[in-house]
Amino acid sequence: MLEMKTKLTLLALTLSAATLAAEETEKFNTLTAEEKGGGWKLLFDGKSTQGWRSYRKNTFPDKGWVVEDGLFKKVAKVHGGDIVTDARFEDFELRWEWRVAPGGNNGIKYLVSEERPGAPGHEYQMVDDQRHPDAAKGLKRVTASFYAVVPTPESRPSKPAGEWNDSRVVVKGNQVEHWLNGAKVLEYELASEALKAAIAESKFKDAAGFGTKLKGHIMLTDHGDECWFRNIKIRELPAK
Repeated sequence: MLEMKTKLTLLALTLSAATLAAEETEKFNTLTAEEKGGGWKLLFDGKSTQGWRSYRKNTFPDKGWVVEDGLFKKVAKVHGGDIVTDARFEDFELRWEWRVAPGGNNGIKYLVSEERPGAPGHEYQMVDDQRHPDAAKGLKRVTASFYAVVPTPESRPSKPAGEWNDSRVVVKGNQVEHWLNGAKVLEYELASEALKAAIAESKFKDAAGFGTKLKGHIMLTDHGDECWFRNIKIRELPAK
């Protein structure tokens, strides 16, 4: 009888944990009434890959990316390639939550053009700042930088690998902002002399049109490391 009670207790605890996990998952990838009224739309529904496809292809990759427990997951060491939204955006506010595995590296790109495969878009860097070697190359390669072009401050509210970060990119007219965990960490002006000079010193110096305004896709990159996304949402802004 005692053994039976023990088994029933363990079963009850297991079911309770599963229920709590399901309830926790349901909190994500949803919009409040206020967000819906403000024009926000989900780019990831927490259940499917709807609205996404491989870069420069019409289908979603058959490996490397999975939807798991309400998360968009980049599988480690399984190359599936970069993925982009079906839709394109010009003036917008993009928000998402993410975490990388220890030693991991990933990024979100915006203003993505499929006509420029060598430099498709501007990358919001997402990296383990403490362990990944790229982050040791300077503030243009750490979390929330405009990768390889515009640096962030040395002091920024980045969370360590394995913890969730809340990020935001705002593009309005030619003004662009990067936010990290509630703080604006950089801003720049598209097509400005300052940005042209920064690009001229970067790996993108020979990419025609890079740094100018366009209506483009949002991209989740495949750098080969494990990374998770949730609450990916966007609202289009009136043209400035």
